[in-house]
Amino acid sequence: MACTRLLRLLLTRNPVPLRVSAVVRSYHHYRIKDLTGASGCKAGDKINVKGWVKSVRNLKGNLFVDVNDGSTAANFQLVISKDKQLDTAYGSSVDACGVLVTSPKNRLELQVDSLKEIGTCPLTEGFPFYPKKSYPPEYVRNHLHLRSRVSSMCSTFRVRHEAQRAFNEYLHQNGFIQIHTPVLTSNDCEGAGEAFLVKPLNDQLLKGMAKANVAMEHAYFDRPTFLTVSGQLHLEAMSHGLDKVYTFGPTFRAENCKSNIHLSEFYMLELEEAFMESVEELADRIEDMLKRVTVLMLDRSETDVRLVRKQTSSDDDRKDAFGWLEKPFPRLTYDEAIAVLRANKDKLKSPVQPEEGINKEQELLLVEHYQGPLFVCYWPKEIKSFYMRENQQNGNLVDALDLLVPHVGELVGGSVREDSYERLQRKLPNTDALRWYLDLRKFGSVTTAGFGLGFERYLSWVLNVHNIKDVIPFPRWAHNCVM
Repeated sequence: MACTRLLRLLLTRNPVPLRVSAVVRSYHHYRIKDLTGASGCKAGDKINVKGWVKSVRNLKGNLFVDVNDGSTAANFQLVISKDKQLDTAYGSSVDACGVLVTSPKNRLELQVDSLKEIGTCPLTEGFPFYPKKSYPPEYVRNHLHLRSRVSSMCSTFRVRHEAQRAFNEYLHQNGFIQIHTPVLTSNDCEGAGEAFLVKPLNDQLLKGMAKANVAMEHAYFDRPTFLTVSGQLHLEAMSHGLDKVYTFGPTFRAENCKSNIHLSEFYMLELEEAFMESVEELADRIEDMLKRVTVLMLDRSETDVRLVRKQTSSDDDRKDAFGWLEKPFPRLTYDEAIAVLRANKDKLKSPVQPEEGINKEQELLLVEHYQGPLFVCYWPKEIKSFYMRENQQNGNLVDALDLLVPHVGELVGGSVREDSYERLQRKLPNTDALRWYLDLRKFGSVTTAGFGLGFERYLSWVLNVHNIKDVIPFPRWAHNCVM
């Protein structure tokens, strides 16, 4: 208590004066999104803005400079009278003070009193982007450290932020608890051998820790350790006591693949819900979440979404592009999906082979056939993972689903989890390593269900971006790990 009282005295008595310049006292700093929205600013206010120059025009004795600080898709115009002898150039960072005035188009703009060029941008010395030019995604991708200077990329990353925020809000409002599942793990959840092995760089450290019965590369943890391919098994452990849990973080897959929908590091939203016993309940949860999250994201960033989509699509109208929000998602069994594919096999380059699953080309045909997202439910046991529950009516099937969406194909994979100790024991690939997983079915077990959603795939779908590498700030894929 004495310490608390002393702290209060220190904070309230004799505060240290801050040295504030006359400019800061006279001009209130605003972010540009506040000036282009309902900020309460009005003509005559003295303000300060900072940002990067997007264009410079010399007209009617004035210099017109568009600046953007990354907070919004809209640029803000500075008007500089020639008699002030102030100048700047495209790409430079500036700090401007002045008085708000109303333009002939009834928009607020800044009549500049002073302008400081913080950082110049010499275009002839290697800056890769020029004004009034558009660049293909492949070119922009070659300059990851400067992608935030491209307007469409800024819009993409603002949408990414709002989408992540909307998913977190939805799950919080529906009673889910966020769990930080480990990035380092001793299990390969999917069992496909696509995990990255983790070991110290310093071999001398490993030699000093080596044990007789442990391989040298495993000496640090005394067992093989990987970058996580999924947090699902850890979520199952948490759900057996917390009920509704989720994780939203980086996931790693060592796939030798350069396709437009694969990354070596990506973000996955994974959810696990106890006391959920059917595929139908799980599909309801996924559909409700996607629709509510997308509506919320659009309400907050419709301008950014439209700006990104217009590069690849003419349906930038919300009603046309997102009509699926008003329709129920069809729910097919796996056998029904195969029947549709066989009936349309003349449209496919790949043969329909039910024992091998459904490939991306076939996924997209199903999506086109049903003109929107759809669920494929009750999959053959032989092509799905060990943790999926055997179907009670047909032991050759598991209670699993995939959600297929336009442009991307599979967006979500999920299942009801195997809740029988005996069946799970028979199916486990390594009983010793996953003894703890069996224990979940032994001590106060309940049925749980859950899914994983590829966050970048979701963004690619809603933004109609054709390459997943363009919806994540720093993409990593085979043979590419820049920065």
